[in-house]
Amino acid sequence: MSTLEPTPEGFRSGFVALIGRPNVGKSTLINQFVGEKVAITSPVAQTTRNRLRAILTINKAQLVFVDTPGIHKPHHLLGERLVNTSKKVIGEVDSILLIFDGNEPPGSGDSYIVKLLKGQNIPVTIVLNKWDLVTENQRTDRIKEYISFFNNTGWNFFCCSAINGKGCDGLIQKISSTLPVGPLLYPSGVTSDQPEEILMRELIREQVLLNTREEIPHSVAVSIDRIEEMTASKKKGVSKKRIAILATVLVERKSQKGILIGKGGSMLKKIGKGARMQIQKLLNGPVYLELFVKVVPDWRSKPARLAELGFGEK
Repeated sequence: MSTLEPTPEGFRSGFVALIGRPNVGKSTLINQFVGEKVAITSPVAQTTRNRLRAILTINKAQLVFVDTPGIHKPHHLLGERLVNTSKKVIGEVDSILLIFDGNEPPGSGDSYIVKLLKGQNIPVTIVLNKWDLVTENQRTDRIKEYISFFNNTGWNFFCCSAINGKGCDGLIQKISSTLPVGPLLYPSGVTSDQPEEILMRELIREQVLLNTREEIPHSVAVSIDRIEEMTASKKKGVSKKRIAILATVLVERKSQKGILIGKGGSMLKKIGKGARMQIQKLLNGPVYLELFVKVVPDWRSKPARLAELGFGEK
């Protein structure tokens, strides 16, 4: 990508991976860094599936954050590919943020991630996220637990909250100093490199996760079937364009389809309304969204189906 804007002397730029177990707040943290919604979030673990890049440009640096799926023990082919995606990212970036839920002590599953990172010659910063949930009385002991856990790594610690932003500015300044001197990698006004179609797909899936929670956990995928530009009604002599989107929500069982549709279609309408509002913000204009639900048994373990949905082997 050619650089169209001059950068000051000593300007730094590079890629920063957010690595961690599921549900530690990586996507929420990225949204806080960038100042707008570029990654979907939900209380459900393993929300992130795509390797999303979010871009933050400040006076002396440009940070390209790479949000990765949470590292976990996979139970199907999709899970294996998501974990492999996260592992691959580790060797492709300039700096790593190792994110933990600061409201919990380190666990045995964290040791596996630490082993992955110890063999890399890349700066690692340990981030204790969700620090707003840790009481004042707990904080000193919690930091001691993590210092003991990471003994002899030499990695820096930061405590922050992705929800209220406390500690995030200092963290950004610290990460910036670990990046190599270099030019802008993206135009300064860009905040994400994801195609709009992928973002639409993810915004629909986010509403499924938010509205169904435990009932339909990770056996859901979304495909965008058609996008058309329509001419809406004229107002004051001006024709307004409206985007029509047809999308399909895939599930693995008939019972899941019933839950997603709901009584009289009530749940699907609720999901569609929430997704439409988010997509309108993304496209900055009116949107017509129609959703369908399709049962595809065991789609998470079928290579051909995963490839259709953008989860092919990379």
